[in-house]
Amino acid sequence: QVQLVESGGGLVQAGGSLRLSCAASGRTFSSYAMGWFRQAPGKEREFVAAISRSGISTYYADSVKGRFTISRDNAKNTVYLQMASLKSEDTAVYYCAAAAVPSAVLVRTTTGRYDYWGQGTQVTVSS
Repeated sequence: QVQLVESGGGLVQAGGSLRLSCAASGRTFSSYAMGWFRQAPGKEREFVAAISRSGISTYYADSVKGRFTISRDNAKNTVYLQMASLKSEDTAVYYCAAAAVPSAVLVRTTTGRYDYWGQGTQVTVSS
């Protein structure tokens, strides 16, 4: 079992920045690829960014590419999402998730491939 707790959400003006953190406890953090997803009111949960177990591989949704950066610190059991140039359409609840993967370089981009989820943190971007 892996427990995930997100933090760092809040209210920010358009063009601003935020850094989300996701702290993991339980089984070995470095055994899991990690991802960030978001869900806006009335919309389905969508993929934002993913990072491999080793941190070597990353992948981003087109909507955030060049603005968001995912990273991880396996020594601290934490994954981060640095968000810059925020737009009103980035407003959503952001979730981190963990996926058991056989390779240190694999990433996952779909919700069904993730095994554990955090409770989410709200990000609101005012225009």
